[in-house]
Amino acid sequence: MGLFLFRLYVKEFFHIVREYRRSALKKRILVLGIDEQSIAIARAILDNPSLPYQVVGFLTQRTDSKRASLLGKPIYEKQKIEENSKEDLIIDGVLIVKEMMAREEMNAWVNLFLEKDLHVFKAPSVQKLRDSDLGGSIKSLQIEDLLNRKPIKIQNEKVESRHSDKTVLVTGGAGSIGSEIVRQVAYFNPSLIVILDQAETPLYEIELEMREKYPHIAFKFVLGDVSNQHRMESLFQMYNFSMVYHAAAYKHVPLVEENPHEAIFVNILGSKIIARLSSKYKVNRFVMISTDKAVNPTNVMGASKRAAELFVQSLQNVDGNVTKFITTRFGNVLGSNGSVIPHFKKQIEAGGPVTITHPDIVRYFMTIPEACELVLQAGTMGEGGEIFVFDMGEPVKILDLARRMIKLSGFEPNIDIKIIYTGLRPGEKLYEELLSDDAKTLPTHNDKIMISKDPSMGFEEIDTLTKQITKASLRRDKVEVVRILKTIVPEFRSNNSIYEALDK
Repeated sequence: MGLFLFRLYVKEFFHIVREYRRSALKKRILVLGIDEQSIAIARAILDNPSLPYQVVGFLTQRTDSKRASLLGKPIYEKQKIEENSKEDLIIDGVLIVKEMMAREEMNAWVNLFLEKDLHVFKAPSVQKLRDSDLGGSIKSLQIEDLLNRKPIKIQNEKVESRHSDKTVLVTGGAGSIGSEIVRQVAYFNPSLIVILDQAETPLYEIELEMREKYPHIAFKFVLGDVSNQHRMESLFQMYNFSMVYHAAAYKHVPLVEENPHEAIFVNILGSKIIARLSSKYKVNRFVMISTDKAVNPTNVMGASKRAAELFVQSLQNVDGNVTKFITTRFGNVLGSNGSVIPHFKKQIEAGGPVTITHPDIVRYFMTIPEACELVLQAGTMGEGGEIFVFDMGEPVKILDLARRMIKLSGFEPNIDIKIIYTGLRPGEKLYEELLSDDAKTLPTHNDKIMISKDPSMGFEEIDTLTKQITKASLRRDKVEVVRILKTIVPEFRSNNSIYEALDK
């Protein structure tokens, strides 16, 4: 009997030790909010002792004196966080249900948590939890969560009618924007999507993805260069395109500044070829993807896109043209190839330093799906000749972005991870603009989308100038290429570039 009790005692002792250790390893968290969603998430964590989280309370703006606790856990006011340090609070972090909060409210809370060195976790809504594992669904908050905005409202019926049972061409279809356009177009069941790109591996990857996700839709994956007139015309002869989305472009400012002739071949000549073929073969709508760098450009990339805008617009009023030519302008998109956020993430993972060109540089940001929703909306609502711009909200200071990313990763800026300034790159400017100095805006039925009324150019004039710049590009005469580009786009003023001499 004594031996039995001793064994029982030892077993219970080790059980207590094991539970203590397991508890000690758990992250002590507060759940933000006392709404039904927050309570449901907290209950799910409390009911699952294997999860690496320990709910120690709830956090809200102000507590109701009649309600001091929930699920046996205390409710704290925001003031409790403001007036105490992380050590005084004896917590590791805060869990938020991201979908239940407006972006402005979430940013205010997150700023407070980061100031107190608290880790910020996010959980999906209870509705999304039903089909997934809770433990795998709770993740660290990412910078994208703070920059994401409510998507624009697409008129799905009109967008669907433009794409359903239609043949659609997407140039640059393996790129960040182009591939998302393909995904969104596929949703509306077109009869055929032709995806064109000159990058072999990304094209193969989007082929694998689309054939798996949309086995009922016909796809054609074409390896080709938009500046190859004969190759492009063969596509227009073969397929009766209803919609053309032109996303193919060289976009990296420093590389294009160093290789201006290549930008002319793709960004100007390529756009010219695809646009003219669209008119020749009576495509219903041509939608070009442009950039805010085309506004008051300070680099070859932005100026080449502005020249492409001018040519595309000029085709609208050419005799015999029936195609509606539409242009859309974006700022930076989150997660695109070569964009700043993935770059910062890699630098933080490597232990730093994080490199920023200038402490005052600012940029506008939007998500890739949001940008592509605008493209589809513009392609539907445009009547021809418009340049659509998007209300992109407030610009983001890149230094603040870097600091927040470092803190969200659990490090202290300039202590754990250094921030260093490398100087503006050739052609780079501190502030991007969405509208040119001479532009006026008109509203549309969507309050997030405006029409920019920019100065235009007649077809004969822009056609002659683009022929001249193409010839200079064939000669690899960089200076002459940029000189002609400045004639086409008189507001183009080079910045931090060897081409500044041409502005004098």
